[in-house]
Amino acid sequence: MKLLDWLAPGVGRLSAYARRELKLPSPSLAEAAKASCSLRISVVVPSFNQAKFIEQTLDSLLAEGFPHLEVVVVDGASTDATADVLRAFGPRLSSWVSEPDNGQADAINKGFRRSTGEIMAWLNSDDMIVPGTLHRVARFFAENPDVDVVYGDRILVDEEGRDIGRWVLPGHSGSLLKWVDFVPQETLYWRRRAWQAIGGAVDERLRFAVDWDILLRFSKAGLKFAHIPEFLGIFRIHATQKTSSVIATTGREEMTALRRRELGFAPSRSLIILRALPYLLRSRWREIRHGTGN
Repeated sequence: MKLLDWLAPGVGRLSAYARRELKLPSPSLAEAAKASCSLRISVVVPSFNQAKFIEQTLDSLLAEGFPHLEVVVVDGASTDATADVLRAFGPRLSSWVSEPDNGQADAINKGFRRSTGEIMAWLNSDDMIVPGTLHRVARFFAENPDVDVVYGDRILVDEEGRDIGRWVLPGHSGSLLKWVDFVPQETLYWRRRAWQAIGGAVDERLRFAVDWDILLRFSKAGLKFAHIPEFLGIFRIHATQKTSSVIATTGREEMTALRRRELGFAPSRSLIILRALPYLLRSRWREIRHGTGN
């Protein structure tokens, strides 16, 4: 193995190694997190034509048995079997609708207007959470009342659910966030007060960088971030997902616009890599210490 290949962390890559069986973290995470907590978590699931995956997404949320969970599904009038899947879940979902919308951001805003939880998140309909995540997040917020926004590490899987990569993050960097977004969206949770501090909505003009935009707005509002050093989310890579299909077009345009807004200029790819290098090396060191990654 070349030195540069060995030094490269999984962070930022959509595939880091050959497909292998997915082995989720030990159930001890869930057992350790079962402290009593009355915080209510609202998770919005925006969806469009993801009948193949959405059952696994919802099962990952509901199987945990978190007592104060509100799941709101907003489907954009899918033409596949999504509505049938949602009907099968019935009252296990707090709310669901299948009707035309103006895209993911519109669906997210619509879902959060229906929500009531003190803790908020959205989970795309092809992703999942790691067992124990909701208990872990709720306990962290209960024990850290000054923290507004939390996120964790990411597992990447392919269309069949096979493990293809890990993002093991070294901690939060508010300064780097203006240059690049390494925060795994499916692991992101925030307090309702944080949502209200940024106007209570995601930017519906965006199609790709919706999550990076709210992170930047959270940061600009002076909200406190924390990274939980555990795997909390499972991000699925497949041909029809937004990340794979539009990152080189719409994604690049929106990310450039956000960098111009935050930095005052559009840095070159090499400058972005140079700025991120210390963070990436810390990430690789954590991978090595914990025996994860390539």
